[in-house]
Amino acid sequence: MTMATLAVPVPDRSAVLTTRVALPDGEPSGVVVMWPALGVKADYYETFCTELTHTGFAVVCTDLRGQGASSPRIDRSSRHGYHELATRDWPAVLAAVREEFGGIPCFTLGHSLGGQVSLLHAAFAPATIDGVVLVAAGSVDYRAFPGLHGPKVFASTHVTAAVSTVFGYWPGDVLGFAGRQSGVLMRDWARICRTGRFEPSGADVDYEMLLAKLNLPVLAVSVEGDDMAPATAVDRLCAKVPSTELTRHHHEAHADLRLDHFRWVRHSGPIANRIRAWADAYGG
Repeated sequence: MTMATLAVPVPDRSAVLTTRVALPDGEPSGVVVMWPALGVKADYYETFCTELTHTGFAVVCTDLRGQGASSPRIDRSSRHGYHELATRDWPAVLAAVREEFGGIPCFTLGHSLGGQVSLLHAAFAPATIDGVVLVAAGSVDYRAFPGLHGPKVFASTHVTAAVSTVFGYWPGDVLGFAGRQSGVLMRDWARICRTGRFEPSGADVDYEMLLAKLNLPVLAVSVEGDDMAPATAVDRLCAKVPSTELTRHHHEAHADLRLDHFRWVRHSGPIANRIRAWADAYGG
């Protein structure tokens, strides 16, 4: 495997996104464009990227704007939310990927919030990709969480939104959750929890309608032990895209291994193989 770094400017110059490109030993049979969870740096996924290259993929993993090596730093002036990520950041990176890799099959792969936005981008611009992979990515709709976990999710997301409004951004780097984030993004997140609908601030398209019409292959993987995106939340997100060619898989750990929303990355070989088999079925 070989590694390289590429800086991708967003066309409106509102951000410069840093991507890490991992190449397999031979010619890649497809490229996976990977998007992290909220507040997670791209280099956290190095083990997973390596596993994917072992199956023949090239992998492009990008720090979300304001995270890791991507700019600008989040502050009170930050105004991006789900809509800007789906319609500016995702297309900018995918355009660079297409320029670099040509016509080989290209799939977006999103973890958690990265998966939610990947579906929004696919609904907005389906011709840019050949399919979507969701790993530990579910709806944050509180009704998708079993038992008392649903009210806890509702309360925590709305405390986050309120704090973001007071400060002008989410100071997660100080409070120990999700890193420093745009207040708009966190309020979008809380709105999904409250309403169950993707209606991000500033959107000039009806994402719910576009999602319902999306017709692309989708692989959705839930992970045993994941309380932040349990199987019920993954299913709730998948229900948004009834017209897709959906493949649903629940990943279970070996008896001596405990997984959760993040720990699966360190033991991701079986998931990489599952993605490879799915892509092969769709010509990737």
